Amino acid sequence: MAKQPPPEGYLFSKAYTHYVFLLLWLLYFFDYIDRMVVVSLFPFLKADWGLTDAQCGAMVSAVYWAIILFSFPISILIDRWSRKKSIGIMAVLWSLATVACAFTRNFGQLFAARAAIGIGEAGYAPGGTAMISALYPEKRRAFMVGIWNASIPLGMAAGIVIGGLIASRWGWRHAFGIVALPGLIIALLFFFVRDYKTVGLEKTVDRREAELGGHLAARCPPNSRKMTKMDIVRTFAATPSLILTYFGFAGMMFTSISMSTFLPTYFERVQGFPLQKATLLASGIMLTAIIGSPLGGWIADTWMKKRMNARLLLPSVSALLTAVLFLTGFHLPTGGMVQYGIFLLAGIASIAWASSAIAVTQDVVHPGLRAVSYALCVITQNLLGSALGPIVTGLFSDRYGILTALKIASAMALVSFVLFYLGSRYYVRDLDKVERVALTAEE
Repeated sequence: MAKQPPPEGYLFSKAYTHYVFLLLWLLYFFDYIDRMVVVSLFPFLKADWGLTDAQCGAMVSAVYWAIILFSFPISILIDRWSRKKSIGIMAVLWSLATVACAFTRNFGQLFAARAAIGIGEAGYAPGGTAMISALYPEKRRAFMVGIWNASIPLGMAAGIVIGGLIASRWGWRHAFGIVALPGLIIALLFFFVRDYKTVGLEKTVDRREAELGGHLAARCPPNSRKMTKMDIVRTFAATPSLILTYFGFAGMMFTSISMSTFLPTYFERVQGFPLQKATLLASGIMLTAIIGSPLGGWIADTWMKKRMNARLLLPSVSALLTAVLFLTGFHLPTGGMVQYGIFLLAGIASIAWASSAIAVTQDVVHPGLRAVSYALCVITQNLLGSALGPIVTGLFSDRYGILTALKIASAMALVSFVLFYLGSRYYVRDLDKVERVALTAEE
């Protein structure tokens, strides 16, 4: 019997596509468990080693600083070599680095082990994003990225809750060791999935350019030539919607990571809840990503049928709502159901933007540069957002108190609102310039 071709817009059968997606989802889930488990261990580390809030924030930031340094070179490897092999190797590395955290004896050693986790995680988001962009039709891109990104706050919440439970019963060292094992198993499975063939870096040329640079097109299809380094630089530098998306991303990550890092501290210090309840309340806010991430992607994909720039209009609305809701919640009397309900809505808004913004980083670049595109986004968001947020918020907390620090972190979302809206003005023009390349599956 002849093998059935995949459905239109898919590289593989829907069943196999969903299997690969499930492995990608689980890897992201365990990635964030390993990344955020340290948050629930802050009280234990403070008691054992006498750490400050700024040092605790640095434990989270260490991962992001490593990602900043390594994501760009690793993304080149992903785009030009293999998605599945790169992802598998990185997931093994971050899992082993998490185990190593259990054997540290001081702040410096634990900071170094946390940085090693970041080296392993540096290329996962770019590689996974590029794979999902290839696996599913373009019209479903934001929605599928939204489902994938729902694993992030779920992993954060699970890491905080599970870490706190394990540490309370068996000690904080066991928390690192136990959470690392499932991700290691999934990483080994990923080496055996099918990938798409690496995309050649070629661009369409007009007759005049072909005459001037014909030697560059000698090994390329008719009317095309190999992209030069300057072509690649121009792909990014001359795409305003992409640059504005990168910086909008950074503002939202500053807010989101600051909240996930210090909301348990807020509930413990300001509202007087014991640690376990404080972590559960904070985790409940993060868990709203189950709704917010896919909902934001679905709204953007649906809205895009009427407004082509919806994938950046939606993030601008989401960013504005995030700032307004969090600031409103922090100004209300503490401990009430109304306040917590507003925080839950803020949690939905604070993730609803991400899926369509990530889709933009894939929409407006050459298909052979998708991992690099998201790596540049990762570097920007981590340098100005994820890595900076916990440290700055921790410093403000040490000086002015946790409530003031979180209000400042909330206001950063207003900057993203402006940037995403400006980006939406350029999106359609940038989309029209993109090379259209058909992807093919590995045999």
